[in-house]
Amino acid sequence: MPTVSQRQAWMATLAKAELELLEKLVNKLITLPNYSFLRSPEIGLTMVRGRAGGTGEPFNLGEITMTRCVVQLESQGDEAITGFGYVAGRSHRHAELAAVCDALLQTPNWHDQIQAEVIQPLQLEHQKQQELKQRQAAATKVNFFTMVRGEG
Repeated sequence: MPTVSQRQAWMATLAKAELELLEKLVNKLITLPNYSFLRSPEIGLTMVRGRAGGTGEPFNLGEITMTRCVVQLESQGDEAITGFGYVAGRSHRHAELAAVCDALLQTPNWHDQIQAEVIQPLQLEHQKQQELKQRQAAATKVNFFTMVRGEG
């Protein structure tokens, strides 16, 4: 059974993934189990909060569009497994794939395969994108310095 922090990590990875890459990785998997929608993908708004100042007082920054989806795998023994997908934006397919992967990651038979063939490649791609952004930002860095003039 995965821990809460493990599940949070893979759900964050799925939510931040590029849809095209996620679709490609999921399509490589052999025959996924059937699933049904408990909540079909739907678009809504959610409030984004920020923190300001040295005290970190929270404030409402604004609303963003979000799509959510809940799926249930066909019964895998005693209990049905439910997967959730929450993604920023308006992509029904992205939310559905995230929910399916979340459900599969909770299944002992699928966990290791999904972790190795979907989550790890998505994490590597995210890491590459972050490093690229950091290099691009570093290239625009300006170093200011002060020269002391000699008086006399």
